[in-house]
Amino acid sequence: MTRKPKPAVVRFYFDADVLGVAKVIAALRNDVTFPGDPGATIRKRVRPPCIVADRATPDADWIPAVSGRGWLIITRDSRITHNLAELAAVKDAGARLVALSGREAGTVWEQLEILMSRWRAIEQLLEQPGPFVYRATRSALSVVALD
Repeated sequence: MTRKPKPAVVRFYFDADVLGVAKVIAALRNDVTFPGDPGATIRKRVRPPCIVADRATPDADWIPAVSGRGWLIITRDSRITHNLAELAAVKDAGARLVALSGREAGTVWEQLEILMSRWRAIEQLLEQPGPFVYRATRSALSVVALD
């Protein structure tokens, strides 16, 4: 008799601007989703399709939707402090966001390198309430002022 897979508990949402690395990580982890994710069974856990079906969904729509589920957002934005609309959406939704930052976050490989260098610290952010934004580089994870 085969056991029926259990539901996965999604904890991380990867934004469309890091779709390449999102697909790599989501193939390995059942707690990760991304826009357009059809869902998957990973390590005997079933991840449902992502609630954000379209990669072109505006920030003002998807940020509150994924934040309302308690998901930590991973995105790429080297100028996160200059994106006032995105920062406002984060604050309004009480979101928790990590931005892969700098020139070293340009390719999927570089983004993966940043994530693996900072993953344990990023996981610890799951315990913190939002709203917050952190900037992640290969060498640091630093908080971004929301004011």
